Amino acid sequence: MKNIAIFASGTGSNAQKIIEHFEDSSLAKVSLVVSNKPQAKVLDKAQGFGVPTQVINRQSFYQSNEVVGLLKQHQIDLIVLAGFLWLVPQNLIEAFPQQVINIHPALLPKYGGKGMYGMKVHQAVVANKETKTGITIHYVNEHYDEGKAIFQKSCPVAPEDTPEMVSKKVQLLEHEHFPKVVEELAKNLQI
Repeated sequence: MKNIAIFASGTGSNAQKIIEHFEDSSLAKVSLVVSNKPQAKVLDKAQGFGVPTQVINRQSFYQSNEVVGLLKQHQIDLIVLAGFLWLVPQNLIEAFPQQVINIHPALLPKYGGKGMYGMKVHQAVVANKETKTGITIHYVNEHYDEGKAIFQKSCPVAPEDTPEMVSKKVQLLEHEHFPKVVEELAKNLQI
């Protein structure tokens, strides 16, 4: 059984879909949800499924091996960033090589980088009159949104679409594909 940790900073809709996806799985389970925000709704959602949670602070994340130790303690095999807004430090990437993934609400390399998340991405897509957008699931490296892409899926952007409408289209793609891609990666982990 593979153990998955989800890192999230917000409401946790993707985290919930992944937890639900693995509820009856013999392959993997979500064993830990980590957030940098004590009031994040994702923590309540995880606890509702009986998944242990942990709130971290900048000091424990960036200036110690505390988070790496926490992940090792929970025997984590795969780390899934689902709306987690902090840059992952080098020590965590080195401790879990090719085992940290992220989902981005655009077709990278477009609309990635520091500060490009959530509605900011969708606003940029609409402002630039893009005809399509989508999701990118990628490995995490030491730079925002620059790790190797694992999976991309696109959806059309109509001229009359608002950023909110684009957000709904992209979220449908996230909820449909993210759990399946996580499952494929868990299957293929060589640990």
